Amino acid sequence: MRPPFPLITPRQSFGFGAFVLCAGFTAQVQASGFFEDTTAKIESRTVYFNRDFRDGSTSNAQGASKREESAQGFILNLQSGYTEGTVGFGIDALGMLGFQLDSSPNRSNSGLLPSSGNDPRGSKGQYAKMGLTAKVKVSDTVLKYGALLPDLPLLKYNDGRLLPTMFNGAMLTSKELKDLTFMAARLDKYTARDSTDSQDIRVHCKNKRYACNTTADHFDMYGFDYKINDRLTAQYHYAELEDIYRQHFVGLLGNQPLAGGVLKADLRVLKSADSGDAKAGSIDNRALSGMLSYAHSGHTFSAGWQRMNGDNSMPYLDGSNPYLVNYVQVNDFAAAQERSWQLRYDYDFKAIGINGLSFLTRYVNGDHIKVLGSDQEGKEWERDSELKYVIQTGTFKDVSLRLRNATYRTNYEKFARDVDETRLIVSYSFSVL
Repeated sequence: MRPPFPLITPRQSFGFGAFVLCAGFTAQVQASGFFEDTTAKIESRTVYFNRDFRDGSTSNAQGASKREESAQGFILNLQSGYTEGTVGFGIDALGMLGFQLDSSPNRSNSGLLPSSGNDPRGSKGQYAKMGLTAKVKVSDTVLKYGALLPDLPLLKYNDGRLLPTMFNGAMLTSKELKDLTFMAARLDKYTARDSTDSQDIRVHCKNKRYACNTTADHFDMYGFDYKINDRLTAQYHYAELEDIYRQHFVGLLGNQPLAGGVLKADLRVLKSADSGDAKAGSIDNRALSGMLSYAHSGHTFSAGWQRMNGDNSMPYLDGSNPYLVNYVQVNDFAAAQERSWQLRYDYDFKAIGINGLSFLTRYVNGDHIKVLGSDQEGKEWERDSELKYVIQTGTFKDVSLRLRNATYRTNYEKFARDVDETRLIVSYSFSVL
């Protein structure tokens, strides 16, 4: 069995040394005003990824039967303060490096590394990307332009591999009114998690639901989050991918103390339709989902329900995560007309005196899927487990070790494949400024 984390080569060590040197130089800059509130952090990630498609073949119409790679990544996140005055100016920077630790052409394309230019089946030995963001602040309103990592109901950046997806554009966030947050944005480009190329923004094409090369000039969105009281928050967001789709979202988040624990509710409604020239074809989807959970003495029990109404699956941007309660490790359960449910259990071992250790397991089952070009009823299920430990003391304090395992099965193999998956992530973040 090959080790999941081979030693870093001298060349890779040199690259990381230069990366830390730059961060260290930044840490030496001391000045008033703009620099006083500047922060800089580096996150180190070592990721082993193994996805076995269970088809026993090295090659078929859908690609290799296995994807197995390991890689080392570093993320520098620098955020400046603002200049003094009524209007404050600042700048943020993201720097990312990725190094191949182990790969092979017959098991590449894991999402950890870009494809090699010499052999599209192979992966690059290393890659780097960066993004700059200019920002302006007036009172409690901030306008940013440049590289963005949006974490919003209609656009949540994907951070499920080695390095995150970056989006490019302008975003305004305002908290001028008490308990009300308003946001608006226009985005036009993105850099995928395993790429260094800036691409036109586009719709995601999972399982051939939509054409993979359907791009748009821009993606617009705005939204409101209103905190009704300490236990209830209401949300409304709207987005439009030009000439492809438009989307409305309504959400409700609530929590209520109950019998020594806390009962939480998360309700979400998304309505999607084609827009303008409808370049991806007709889109008709109404996604309803909700999660109820009860937490007590370290235990959390959750139940989720999700339903897709309409003729199509729920559209979302490539490089993003759909805002659905049944979006889990492998699958999103968002196929046309799909109905799915979830049972989940979490445990925080802090309740019995083991700080830093946590566990979760869940099962999601989906059926009633409208399979493209067939009268067959599609069915699928997924079972996930995760164990995480953050070291509490000693030399390796704050190092996080995370083991994730998933089993996914489906009966419509033409568009989806059975999966057994294991991920091991070792991460550590530290401040350099």
